This record gives sequence, C-alpha cells and structure tokens, in this order.
Amino acid sequence: MKVFLRHCSSLATPNLKKVNTQSIREIQILQLCKSGLLLDAIQILNSLDWTNISNKPLAYASLLQTCTKVLSFNHGLQIHAHVIKSGLETDRFVGNSLLSLYFKLCSDFVETRKVFDGLFAKDVVSWSSMISGYIRVGKPKSSLVLFGEMLDFGVEPNGFTLSAVIKACSEMGDLRLGRCFHGMVIIRGFDSNHVMSSALIDMYGRNYGWEDARQLFDELTQPDAICWTSVISALTRNDLYEEALEFFYSMQRKYGLSADGYTFGTVLTACGNLGKLKRGREVHAKVITSGLCGNIVVESSLVDMYGKCGLVHESQHVFDRMSQKNSVSWCALLGGYCQNGDFHSVFKVFREMKEVDLYCFGTIIRACAGLAAVNLGKEVHCQYFRRCGWRDVIAESALVDLYAKCGCIDFAYRIFIQMPTRNLITWNSMIYGFAQNGRGLEALGMFDEMVKDGISPDYISFIGVLFACSHTGLVDEGKKYFSLMTKDYEIKAGIEHYNCMVDLLGRAVLLEEAENMINDSDFRDDSSLWEVLLGASTTYKDSTTSERIAKKMMELRPDHHLSYVYLANVYRAVGRWNDALAIRKLMEDRGVKKTPGKSWI
Repeated sequence: MKVFLRHCSSLATPNLKKVNTQSIREIQILQLCKSGLLLDAIQILNSLDWTNISNKPLAYASLLQTCTKVLSFNHGLQIHAHVIKSGLETDRFVGNSLLSLYFKLCSDFVETRKVFDGLFAKDVVSWSSMISGYIRVGKPKSSLVLFGEMLDFGVEPNGFTLSAVIKACSEMGDLRLGRCFHGMVIIRGFDSNHVMSSALIDMYGRNYGWEDARQLFDELTQPDAICWTSVISALTRNDLYEEALEFFYSMQRKYGLSADGYTFGTVLTACGNLGKLKRGREVHAKVITSGLCGNIVVESSLVDMYGKCGLVHESQHVFDRMSQKNSVSWCALLGGYCQNGDFHSVFKVFREMKEVDLYCFGTIIRACAGLAAVNLGKEVHCQYFRRCGWRDVIAESALVDLYAKCGCIDFAYRIFIQMPTRNLITWNSMIYGFAQNGRGLEALGMFDEMVKDGISPDYISFIGVLFACSHTGLVDEGKKYFSLMTKDYEIKAGIEHYNCMVDLLGRAVLLEEAENMINDSDFRDDSSLWEVLLGASTTYKDSTTSERIAKKMMELRPDHHLSYVYLANVYRAVGRWNDALAIRKLMEDRGVKKTPGKSWI
C-alpha cells in the first residue's frame, strides 16, 4: 500500500508543478498588465502554451486594455490577431476591450466601425462607445442614428449613452431634440444623476437656453463641482458674466467646493469680457494657491483675460512662462494684441508660430484690416487657402471685412456670395462694407436680404444701416430703420446710432429735429453728438442754431477747441467780426489750443 501511494505521488508531482507554473505565469501576466508593463506581459505570454491558458478572455482583455493604456496600437493589432485565432471575438468582455483599443488609438474611425459591426455580442457599453465615438469625430447626427438602431435592437440606454446623445444635440444646436432627451432622462430615472444633469445644463447653455439651464441647476438637491462648472459655463456663453462670477464665489464661499481647471478657465473668460482686471487678478491668485499654474486651459484663459483687460505685456509674460502651448494659447495671445490695436505685434507673433491653427487666421486677417494693408491681407489669404482650404465662416467673414475696409468691396462681395454658410458677423461685415464705400442702397438691400434669410439683426447691424442712410442722404429710410430697431427688435439705441441719426438729419438741414432727438435721448450730455450737430449747422451758416449748440458744447467740454473754432468761423461767415474776435479771445483766456491738422499723405 505504501509502495502504491509513493508511486502515485511520484507520478502526480510533476503534473502539479506544471499546472502551478502555468497558473503562476497567468497571474503574473495579469499583474504586469495592471502595472502597465505590456512588453513583459507579452514575453511571458509567448513562453506559455496559449492553447492551455485557463482564463483566456480575462488574459486577452487585460492585454488589450494595457495596449490602450500605454498607447501601443501595433501590439494591440497583434493581440487582435491572437483573439481571432483563439475564437474569442464572441466574448463580450474581450469584444468591448478590443473596441476600446480601436476607439482610442485608431486614427481611422471606419476601422473602428468595422470592429463594432464584427462584434458577436453588443451590449450597452459597445453601443455607447460607438455613439460617443461619432461625436468625437464630428458626426453628431450619425451618433443619433446609431442610438435609434440601438433601441431597435432592444438595448436599454444607460446614463453614459444618454449623456452622449445629449452632447450630440448640443453639438447640432438642436434644442427641441435636446428637450426630448431631457424627458427621456426623467422617465428613466436618471434626473438625479449629476453627470446627466451637467450634460443637460451644458446643452441648454450652448443653445441659448440659459433660463432652462439655471432652472435645472436650481432643482438639483446637492449639485457637485461639475454641475457648478456647467452652469457657470452656461451663463458665460450667454454673456451673463456678472451672474457667472456670483455663482463662482457662491460655489467656493457658501458651499466650500473646489474649482478645477475648467471652472477657472470659464471664470477668467467672464472677467476678461467684463474688463474686471481686479477680479481677474484675484482669480489668478486662487489659481496659484490651487496649484493649477501648469494647467494649459487655465493659463490660456489667463493670457486671454489680461489681453482683454488691456495688459498685453502681462499676457505675454504668462504666455512666455507656459511649459505647454497649444493653438488656443497662441490664438489668445494674438487676440490680445489685435484687440489692443498692436497689429504689428500680431504679425511678429504669427511669424513665430510653427503651426497656424484655422482660428488664428481670423485674428491675423482682422489685424490686416486694422492696418488697411490689402497686400499683406492677400498674402495671409493665400496662406489660409493653401493650409486650410475654404469653408470656415470665421476666417472668411474676416476676409469680407478686410477687403471691404481696404476699398475692395467687389472682391469682398465675391467672397461673400461664395460662402456656403454665413453668420451674423458675415452679414454685418458686408452691410457695413457697402455703407463705408458709398453704396448705401446696396447696404440696405443686403440688410433686407439678411432678414429674409432668417437672421435677426443686432446692435451692429443697425449701425451699418443707419451709417448707409446717413452717407446716402436717405432720411425717410433712416427714420424707418431707427424705429424698426427700437420698436420691432427692441434694441436700445446706443451712442453710435444717435451719431448716425444726428448726422443724417444735420445733412438734410433738419437741425431742430436733430437737436430735439439729442435732448430726448439718454446721451444728451455727450459732447460727440453736439459736435456732429455743430458741424452740420456751420455748413449751412445758421448762426443762431450754431451759437446755441456751440455754447452747449462749451459747457460740456470747455477745453475742447472745436466748438470755439466752429463758432468763430460761423461769425465770420455772417460778418460778425467782433463776435469772432471775442470767441478767439475767450479761447486764449481759457488756454484752449487748437489741435494741428493731420493728413495720411
């Protein structure tokens, strides 16, 4: 009996050792994968008999996940070949790991779709990955089509799926469909999910539904930092910068939540657009204490904020210290110089750039327009065409503005009519271009065409229209459009609109009507309006009106020379020489000096 047991023991021990060695090595593969040591894991795999691996799905799924983690697509392709030979493509876990590899590392999304179509078992994870993948490659409509197919196959969406399709609605600007998905979120019980709430707030904010975004946020019981960031971003996108800052301070002081890089980036955008330098510096200090100085989003926003607040040297200082720079950083620096009128520095920075982003061209072209440098603009136009092709509404709107400002209005119009999509800026550039180049009737025709095209005019649109009426002498049309602006579109008239109207009425010798318009406006104490009216009155040698307007100007700006000079010229024109000399004497007594004339020639 002892001999038999000893014999059995001697036979079983080698097999047991072999089994133990195989199992240990399989465990080692999993441990190496967890540590991200892909090459070591593959080396052990090659030393094993892969046909006898006890848990092939786990081993190959781990290897595929590690390939994705260490960004090694070539090794992932080799593992994919092993998966096919092993017949593991039918395993759901392996299939999803394989799809994740292609989704994150394959540059050709068509290949990713082939992998998806070849999966035997597609669960909600597989479908959700593909839906978000289409959004990532800029095809939100295709993601919604795929979502419909998923429902047809009877697969129930999870929170990740719904947040992806909500983002697709956001990208497409389809607010109505977004509201439908909001209803689906509530019906399926995901309304308490913070990720979902953030996606919905972002969707409403991007599509001018900030009131819905605010209401949704207010209904949350305990919003997290991501929800706070989403609502701050929604308010900033809708130009509600003060409200965005209030939410930011409330988030930190009242609720004690920490801001991340995206929160700080949004808040700095709000500070920049408000021109609140002091608040911007306070946020900058918070960025430093939060340890986010190396964050590229935050630092790019700091460059933008300082530029918009007029401190371009601070923008340059922040930019120079950045360890990483992307196209957004360069665009922010270019935008700062352009906004502050330092167009030569724009070109200096432009020449330092190794790669020019599509969005940078809009800023560079605006700098050309600011310098009225048509030849330089043509060079940049050629570079834009060569590097980016066409079909960018921002750059092409800037080109329309450039050529219009340089007097090449017909060339500007040629670009305009070739554009497949036009936004409000494009139309405004064309309207103002026609107005500036003395083609007022065409400017008005362009305005009417814009309205027929379904684009609502804004504050700037009416400046161009009223300017066109003023320089073409279209008094009745000017009055009609001024009334249209204030009554139909409910746009409050600004100083620019009143300047155009006073100039229009003054040129038509309707001085009393122009004077009444100034007195009835909120800008009755603005000297620029009275200056326009004084210029009109001196042209028609109306001494009584000129005297009254000039005295009003002297009250508002006693140190401004034009009112004295204009009035003295009027007195001379009507033969009141003593009064002209008295005005000159008053000018000398007050120490007012005439600014010498200048010419571009």
